[in-house]
Parts: sequence; C-alpha cells; structure tokens
Amino acid sequence: MNIFLILLLIAAMGATLFMLIKGIVTFLKTTEEDLKSGPNGPSSSGLKQNKAMMGRIMFQALAVLIIALLLMMRGH
Repeated sequence: MNIFLILLLIAAMGATLFMLIKGIVTFLKTTEEDLKSGPNGPSSSGLKQNKAMMGRIMFQALAVLIIALLLMMRGH
C-alpha cells in the first residue's frame, strides 16, 4: 500500500509542477491587449492562467493529503 501511495505522490507532485509551468508560460505570453480586456470580461489568457493555477492548487492539495496518509500509516 505504501508503494502505491508513494507512486501516487510522485504523480501528484509531477502534475503540480506541470500545472505551475503551464501557468507561468501562459502568464509570460500575456500581452498588453490581454490586460486591457475592458467590458468584455476576463480575457482568454486570464482564464487560462486561472485554470492552470486552480489545477496546481488541486494537485498540491492531493500531494499534501497523500503525505498525511503516509505519515498516519507510519505512526501505527
């Protein structure tokens, strides 16, 4: 069971890193025109950045939960 959780933890950490890089790349591609979206609501670049960062937070939370499970299993 520990090996499965460790592999799952590595996958969650990799996914966190991927989403972080994806969000940073999207941020770097943002133009001045994207920043001045006006009354049309958020730009497509802003929506992509938000989606990438929410994904990063989700995978990061999953990694923390797996670490907590591993620590609880080790304590017994």
